Amino acid sequence: MTSTTTRNGRSVERGSTPTSPPPVPPPKLRRRPALVAGAVAAICLGALLAAWAWTSTTNTQEVLVARSTIERGSLITEDDLAQVRISADPALSPVAASAFDDLVGKRAALDIAEGALITAGATTTETIPEDGASIVGVALSPAQSPGMALQAGDRVRVVVTPPPGGEQSSGPPAFNDAEVVEVNYDSESGVLVVDVLVPHADATVLAARAATGNVALILDSRER
Repeated sequence: MTSTTTRNGRSVERGSTPTSPPPVPPPKLRRRPALVAGAVAAICLGALLAAWAWTSTTNTQEVLVARSTIERGSLITEDDLAQVRISADPALSPVAASAFDDLVGKRAALDIAEGALITAGATTTETIPEDGASIVGVALSPAQSPGMALQAGDRVRVVVTPPPGGEQSSGPPAFNDAEVVEVNYDSESGVLVVDVLVPHADATVLAARAATGNVALILDSRER
């Protein structure tokens, strides 16, 4: 075995195995309490959100709402109703979507705004006209009717007017008190047909007056 002298004067024996460097100890992991707390909070928040989502989906129900505004007294059609899934308060007594077919053909017992829930008391099966009453259709031009749009439930008077070229009578004009049931407008002829509810005894007189076309309609009250 031979030795070799290095530049710094040390001798190294040839053929000998060089000494391995001492092992380096692994780095010590530093715990960060803030990160641990944040991770725990995130897990708890996720659990709460999952519980809320599950509760929300299980408590929802399909109910009926008004697709468009339904005026009081109007006949409810399929186009008036829509089905939605919401988390509804049972105290509101919403009508379930399964009752869709039962509601079609009924009448609105009150004004129902667009998008509003259909509740148990919002519809009625009351027949119109009821016993002792009749419905008379009155055709009116724009000059014979109020500029304000008429609605079901409006209290009106149908007043007799003099014929074209005729003279107004000296006394007050004759009239009939009535309640609006339904309003239909013919865009081609520009005629407004107002179906009004009157006592059975007044129906024939009002029909004869309306047939002459010499009538005008006055809106008296819109109380609901």
